[in-house]
Amino acid sequence: MHHDDEAGHSADERFAPILGAAVVTMWSRLPQDVQHDLFEAAVLAGHANERDESLRERLALFLHDRHPRTADA
Repeated sequence: MHHDDEAGHSADERFAPILGAAVVTMWSRLPQDVQHDLFEAAVLAGHANERDESLRERLALFLHDRHPRTADA
């Protein structure tokens, strides 16, 4: 079930970016298995809109730049 807010945005459009930002903020505190699963899900979701095979590498660099202690993806 999808609900629209008063501006006509779906819950997905409103909450997915907020939840994503929270995950990025807390990334290094997540268990490695959760990091791995989230990373793989993000790559898969990103490939739905983007055919760039460097997505995996760019996402890993993005996370590493913010959290140097994260596990290698």
